[in-house]
Amino acid sequence: MTQVLVVEDDPHLVRALVINMEARRYGVDAAPDGATALRLAAARHPDVVMLDLGLPDMDGVDVIRALRGWTRVPILVLSARQASYEKVEALDAGADDYITKPFSMDELLARLRAAVRRAEGSPLAPETTLVETDDFTVDLLAKKVVRGGRDVRLTPTEWHLLEILVTSPGRLVTQKDLLREVWGASQSTKTNYLRVYMAQLRRKLETDPSHPRYLITESGMGYRFEG
Repeated sequence: MTQVLVVEDDPHLVRALVINMEARRYGVDAAPDGATALRLAAARHPDVVMLDLGLPDMDGVDVIRALRGWTRVPILVLSARQASYEKVEALDAGADDYITKPFSMDELLARLRAAVRRAEGSPLAPETTLVETDDFTVDLLAKKVVRGGRDVRLTPTEWHLLEILVTSPGRLVTQKDLLREVWGASQSTKTNYLRVYMAQLRRKLETDPSHPRYLITESGMGYRFEG
């Protein structure tokens, strides 16, 4: 059974999350503050952490940093904070996803399933955590891209897309799968999102974005990374 640790001080939201996740056969522990969350994480070793940033005893970003000191467990932030810099701060601290309140339960559960799928994949061996091409390098552990000796600034969405593609080299990843993984099930038909973000990635990574060498479009189906 997949074990989820919910770190949230709103008892009504906790109850709704617990009911919905237990109905889908997840095990759930709940912590109302950061200190309790860190104790439970160390004792229970959850498979996924869902974390509010506005906790009564400490900032959720500090909880993320504390967890990242010893575990790579997927962390899904659930927060009412909508400013871009706050999202970036949480993601840079080590969060895997950021979901803004209020959210639909269907989207949240889709993001949870995506996090579990990624975590259940074969752990990356040390020699495969660095994806190198002739033009750029992707460091999957440090979550950064270097091109021409300089760091490439990617948005969290751009990084998420690139990460999915480079960890499945040579394999077609369908538009539906990418949309579901990155934006949630409710956005699985918004193929214009993909076109925009893939164009941005190509501008940042490809020598000739109009004739991509690495980020290949399979017309009408999806995208493929060729290393």
